[in-house]
Amino acid sequence: MNRSVMGFGALIALIAIVVIGGASVFTVHQTEQAIVLRFGQPVGERALVTRPGLHLKAPFIENVVYFDNRILDLESAKQEVLAADNSRIEVDSFLRYRIVDPLRFFQTVRTIQGGNNQLGSVLNSAVRRVLGEATMMQLVREDRANLMHKIRDQVNAEAIKLGANVIDVRIRRADLPRQISEQVFLRMQTERQREASEFRAQGAEQKQRIESRADRDVTVLRAEAQWQADQVRGEGDGTRNKIFAEAYGKDPDFFAFYRSMQAYETGLKSSDTRFVISPSSEFFRFFGRAGGNGGSSAGNGAAPEAKAGAQPDAKAGAQP
Repeated sequence: MNRSVMGFGALIALIAIVVIGGASVFTVHQTEQAIVLRFGQPVGERALVTRPGLHLKAPFIENVVYFDNRILDLESAKQEVLAADNSRIEVDSFLRYRIVDPLRFFQTVRTIQGGNNQLGSVLNSAVRRVLGEATMMQLVREDRANLMHKIRDQVNAEAIKLGANVIDVRIRRADLPRQISEQVFLRMQTERQREASEFRAQGAEQKQRIESRADRDVTVLRAEAQWQADQVRGEGDGTRNKIFAEAYGKDPDFFAFYRSMQAYETGLKSSDTRFVISPSSEFFRFFGRAGGNGGSSAGNGAAPEAKAGAQPDAKAGAQP
């Protein structure tokens, strides 16, 4: 009986030692920092534990609160801001911060969730304050980086009081509200259509101007070319007549024969135009007489020509 009681007592003592030993130690990981509390208040100099590993604490009367020592993200809800140029802007922002003084952080906001709520309010206020002094163009294009730095500095000034340090603040998106965006889009579309119409009208005007200039140049070129052609043709005709006159003066009989041969070649071509003429006419004087002499016109050396373009009425001419 005594042995059973002693064994049971030893078991109870072992369990008590395990429980008390487990309550007397705690572990801090590399990504954590801890605060030791006694009845809800930090325990003097050993309240803050930043070295990773196994640590001791008083069992049952002390407990440990852990905080992450890595960079934490805080997403801010989308909010509408009135810019300096009276533009309504929907802003979506976020910040990254780190807990640098866990003891103050615990004393002021208690938990990370409480710190997020506090920093979120500060972020929203800073966004409204800074963007309220800027224009839409500064936020969207010209001075966005500088505005984010101003917001970060203002939020960091409040975050230090909470035991945190703001590393970065970013404006993820800044856009007009949906209704205003649609109106702006329609206005931009109308403006672009107006500009397109102006460009088309200017293009049509340039086209008409170029075509008119080209037509004028073509007319001038054709007139100059025709004038030059007429001048060259006149000079050629003059030269030809001069040559004919000189040839006639040198040998009138040969010239009359040559002209008659040209008339035969022109008048006797195969075509639809026909004419009836007497073989003894003056036109055929070189057919029967080698020298072409005789007849009423033999003495003057004239040789009548028959043109291929004679009208069909010439069929009613002289009969043989």
